[in-house]
Amino acid sequence: MDDNYRAAVDAAAIFSETDLSGRITYVNEQFCSISGYSREELLGANHRILNSGLHDSAFFYGMWCALVAGKVWKGEICNRAKDGSLYWVDSTMVPLIDPASGRVRKYVSIRFDVTEKRQLLHTLQWRVGHDVLTGLPNRAYLSDLLQQALEFSRSEDKPLAVCMLDLDGFKAVNDGYGHASGDLLLVEVAARLKGILRGGDAVARLSGDEFVLILRHVQAPQALHAALERVLNAIAAPYVIREREVSVSASIGVTLFPVDNEDADTLVRHADQALYVAKQSGRNRYHLFDVSLDREVKATHQTVARVRQALISGELCLHYQPKVNMRTGQVLGFEALLRWQHPLKGLVTPADFLPLVERTDLIVDIGEWVIAQAMAQMQQWQVAGHAWPVSVNIAARHFQRGDFVERLERLLARHPAVAPHMLDLEIVESVAIENIQRVSQCLEACQALGVQFSLDDFGTGYSSLSYLKRLRTRTIKIDKSFVRDILHDHDDLALTQAVISLAQAFGRQVVAEGLETVEHGLVMMDLGCDIAQGYGIARPMPPEAVIEWEANYVQPPQWRAVAG
Repeated sequence: MDDNYRAAVDAAAIFSETDLSGRITYVNEQFCSISGYSREELLGANHRILNSGLHDSAFFYGMWCALVAGKVWKGEICNRAKDGSLYWVDSTMVPLIDPASGRVRKYVSIRFDVTEKRQLLHTLQWRVGHDVLTGLPNRAYLSDLLQQALEFSRSEDKPLAVCMLDLDGFKAVNDGYGHASGDLLLVEVAARLKGILRGGDAVARLSGDEFVLILRHVQAPQALHAALERVLNAIAAPYVIREREVSVSASIGVTLFPVDNEDADTLVRHADQALYVAKQSGRNRYHLFDVSLDREVKATHQTVARVRQALISGELCLHYQPKVNMRTGQVLGFEALLRWQHPLKGLVTPADFLPLVERTDLIVDIGEWVIAQAMAQMQQWQVAGHAWPVSVNIAARHFQRGDFVERLERLLARHPAVAPHMLDLEIVESVAIENIQRVSQCLEACQALGVQFSLDDFGTGYSSLSYLKRLRTRTIKIDKSFVRDILHDHDDLALTQAVISLAQAFGRQVVAEGLETVEHGLVMMDLGCDIAQGYGIARPMPPEAVIEWEANYVQPPQWRAVAG
């Protein structure tokens, strides 16, 4: 190789040359540095000196077949350094052909260190399946664990208990001693739960002080009672948190499969309903879900009936939160957010009534009403000279209907003045991956109508490269839980950067949710995400306030200076 070319490659990459038998004939300083071997140790040695043991023989056989045939081979390889540590390289191996004979005379390898990228992706994959505070599986991973447990119970014809656990008195600890002490308490609770579970059992943290237990060793009622009493006693034992003695207890809701012969999500919901009864009954106890009739079912029916009446009576309304390009100051569109104008309670947010409604077909009626209202609002804005697209959230039960596409087409036909691409449907990541094939087909059918799609709450599910490839949504919305903490949490900052890089690599637009401050915006722009929504820009507002807000909106001077 020409010395000038070799100098350029040496400066840019990990470089080596190998003869036809696989012996190393040249390495540059970067090769020595990353492998930990000196040049003298490497020259004349076979490349197997770096074998990590993580790749099987078929991997190397395919590589050498390509090289011997005179083809370029590309791939990522894990090597083992002299000190035993592992590192990953993105490798391109090129056979050099002798012009006179037409035969391969040697091989050159150009590598780039991708260890940090691999570690970051691994961290991201772990984070989306685990609770960072306690290390327990989170809601996303719980679904897999419970599905596996159900399959085992069906095949072995053994009962399975699904338990929802909530701490009694946790709020008092948080309020009295601070959230840091509350976090330490949760860590200790998680450790105690892991310590008393038997092989095959599992525990996950959903959120706050809510945990789910999967108990397999419950062949008889006595065994279930003994297991739950162990849990209650373990939680109720005193804690020492920051040199203070703290006492809490637990309430547990339990449902038993196959007596409660439902799917994983329904079992968790039934355990949650039983938990409510346990708390109402005095706490520090457990309650077994009654499949035939449970008091919580009545409360659910009452809530659903009241929300249905609210829909009929015109008490539901939409507020709109803007999405802004922070760099240019341009308002790009709005997200429609459901509100309930309750005659007694005032404006009620969906978190207070939708969770129960989402389990019924009423959510379909509400979802279609939201789409219709958003389309009508866009038409009004168009008449006023504003072509603002609007995104709406689609619930899992609504989106998974077999006739979703046909019903959506009818809704679009009622508003022919509004181009379908102005409507953006947002589905959460966890819903999208529950049935990837069905969701992909539905996405394509809707996109054929012209409708856009966004993947909401990205980073809270699996965030897999394969899912991004198959779910061809236009936009990815980074979950607000990551954005909120990027100013002081290096992990969240790194994960946010990784998510942005993944999205950009697949040509997706990225929107940051929950942007709270100007400083958050500066960090997001620095990471390559210019579009955001959140209280740092504007709170959701009624439609009559939108035009005036947009006319008076001016991006913060700090953002303008960056864009400058």
